[in-house]
Formats: sequence, structure tokens, C-alpha cells
Amino acid sequence: MIFEGLSEKLQNTFKKLKGKGKLSETDVAEAMREVKIALLEADVNFKVVKDFVKKVKDRAIGLEVMESLTPGQHVVKIVNDELTELMGGTQSKIMISSKPPTVIMLVGLQGAGKTTTAGKLANILRKQGRRPLLVAGDIYRPAAIKQLQVLGEQLNIPVFTLGNKTNPVDIAKGAVEHARSYGNDVIIIDTAGRLHINEELMDELRNIRESVHPHEILFVMDATTGQDAVTVAKTFNEQLGIDGVIMTKLDGDTRGGAALSVKAVTGKPIKFAGMGEKLDALEPFHPDRMAARILGMGDVLSLIEKAQSTIDTEKAQELQRKIKSQEYSLQDFMEQMDQVKSMGPLEEIIGMIPGMGQMKQLKNIKGSLDEKEFARMRAIIQSMTEKERKEPRIIKDSRKKRIARGSGTKVSDVNRLLKQFDETKKMMKQFTSMDKNIKKGGGFKLPFFK
Repeated sequence: MIFEGLSEKLQNTFKKLKGKGKLSETDVAEAMREVKIALLEADVNFKVVKDFVKKVKDRAIGLEVMESLTPGQHVVKIVNDELTELMGGTQSKIMISSKPPTVIMLVGLQGAGKTTTAGKLANILRKQGRRPLLVAGDIYRPAAIKQLQVLGEQLNIPVFTLGNKTNPVDIAKGAVEHARSYGNDVIIIDTAGRLHINEELMDELRNIRESVHPHEILFVMDATTGQDAVTVAKTFNEQLGIDGVIMTKLDGDTRGGAALSVKAVTGKPIKFAGMGEKLDALEPFHPDRMAARILGMGDVLSLIEKAQSTIDTEKAQELQRKIKSQEYSLQDFMEQMDQVKSMGPLEEIIGMIPGMGQMKQLKNIKGSLDEKEFARMRAIIQSMTEKERKEPRIIKDSRKKRIARGSGTKVSDVNRLLKQFDETKKMMKQFTSMDKNIKKGGGFKLPFFK
């Protein structure tokens, strides 16, 4: 899960503060010491940590907090505010030119994921009504042009290339003329990278910049490489000038150091975050939502947006009816897992729901959407009779043995599935209860129950 280690440590620290009726300066100092250690262990830049802790501490020992009836909650709010500010404060969007085409240039080291990110970004912009053109400007890496062409075919987005014998500057110029002729209003240039920064690379990128004057130069960085990537981003900004960062592999970054450091170190915001390998797994970066997730407050808005784009509304309504009328079956369970699975990793979805990360039922089913486990679950359910799927309580020893044989699994696997089903039923009941209470208060509707 994103920032898993940091998130757990910070939540444990603030749990101690919330349990106190009054806070002393000693309490705050001890909490800030733990926060500092947690951030350093998460590979956050040392100077960034030092400045962050000082800001939080100065605000936390103010009169308003120390004399509050809920001082612990006040401190958490301060940390949330400062984390949000640290990552940019507000969402930073791509600047779209009033006079098309808008030229976007992707830069970065080799291996950061520029080519795939170019396709993902084009996909996002097309969904927004734009007509993107992908430009194959990396003439050095073997198969880079072919990779971009394959992505273009998968997404049905045109790719401009002049082959690997043409100068990248001429390719960029040709792409702009092509876009004007064919009505493409956004150009995304995939440039070459190197395994390390060198003058030849920077000269080429500067030449492309001077020839087509991009509206956005976005640095693509691998989140899992931590402070090394932040240092490279700083150098690119100093030598080339960047407008923002696209952070790839954020879903695999359990520490979070790069995401928490890059804005403070470079002065440039994270604009998008890669959250998986699929071509729709690039998301706008919201500092406030990410801060809330780190502190265990959830990310309801992102959850709703995910649900709206992936979940079938009619099926969700039918599922809600079945849960309320006690008709929820193993067939429904499998279909529901299909829908949730389409939204992304289960742990990521859980992290978006306020207060749900600690629920006992969730801890028991977290592993149930592993690819192999999911295939095993499907095989077990499909080996059952229709009556067994509707009435799991009738599945006793002899039936379990038959189902295990039919699905190529063990009886223990069947038992585990049935337990996961029961836990999910309990959790769904809690969802419906939460949804009723929230609707009474005029809040959001849980995205599973539209």
C-alpha cells in the first residue's frame, strides 16, 4: 500500500496524542521526535524533514491547541495541513494553450517509464475531449519507437515518427506541423533518456525545447528510487527548466520519500501519479487527498471518482437490494470482486475509505484479490451447484471435498473462501449502515451503493 510504513508510524504516534485530555510541550516534543524519525526512515530529504517538523511544532504549541478540549486532533489537523502544503498545497493541472497545439515534452532518465507514461497521459487528455498526438522522439533506445506505436494502436491514438535516423529536433518540428495539419490539439513528445545525466543528453533536450517551445516540460521520475530521483529532478530543473513532475510507480512506493520531498527540493509540483501498469493507471495528483490517506483519514473523493468510472450502477443497486434482503450469494460475491478488482488493488481501495483500514473483517480479506488467489476463488465457486452458490450454509464436509476435487484445490481453500464470503457479508452490512447514517447527515453516498 502507498506509504504503508510511514502511514502506520504516523497514525500510531497520533493515536497516543488523541488519548490525552491535555497536551504539554513535552508531549508535543516527543510526538515530533517520532514524526521526524518516521519521515527520515521513509527516505524524506533531511532538510525537508527539519523544516516540516519545526513548522508543525511551532503551530502545535500555540495557545489554541494547548487549551483545546481535543488537542490531539488539533495536532493531526496541523500535520495534515503541513503535509498537504509540502506536496504542493493544491492540485496542479497541465497548462493548455489557448492557441493549439499544446506541446508537452516528457524528460527524465532511462527506465523511469517515459514512453508508457506518454501513452497514459495521452489517454487522460483524450478522455477530456482533446485530440492528442504521440511523438516518438527517442531514437536511441532499441524498440522505443515500436513501443510507442504499440501503445498508440492499443489506445487508438496517432503516433508521429520519422524513424531512428532523423534528428530528434527535426522530429519535434515535424510533429508540430503534422498536428496543425491534422487537427491534433495536444502533442506529447517522448524524449530520450540516459542511465545518468550527461551534457549530450541535456544539449539535445535544450535544442528540442528551443525549437518547439513546449508549454509544459514534465520530468518523469520513478518514485521507488527515492532521494536519487529527487536529486536528478533538481538537476533537470536547474539545467533545463521543468514545469512539473509525473511520478511513476507510486503504488509500489511504501516509503514515500520522493513524493514528500520533490516539491520542496525542486519547487515544482507533482502533476500526475502512476498507480499501476494498466494504461488507465495514471491519476491527477491531489496533495490534500494524499495527505489524508497518509494519516488514515481516507480519500473519499478519489474513491468516488474511481467507482464512477468502473462500477456498473445498475449492478451496484441490485447488489444493495440483495444485501438488504439477505439474498447476497456466492455468485454475487464473485461478481462484486470482479468490480472491485477493476478499481485497482484492494489495499489501495481500503486506504481510501475513512477508518476502514483497521476493521477486523478487512484484515481477513485483504489478500483475496491476489491474481492467483482470485483465479482459485473463481474456480471454487464455479465448481459449486447453483443451490450451493445461493445457500452456502448447506456446504458441509462431503460437498467441500467434491468442490475441492472439481476446482483442483484443497478443502482448506474452500473453507477459506467461505470464511472470506462471511466476512464480506458482515462488511457489506456495515457499509449499508454507514451509507444510511452519512445520507441522513447530507454527506456522500458510498460509491458501491449508488
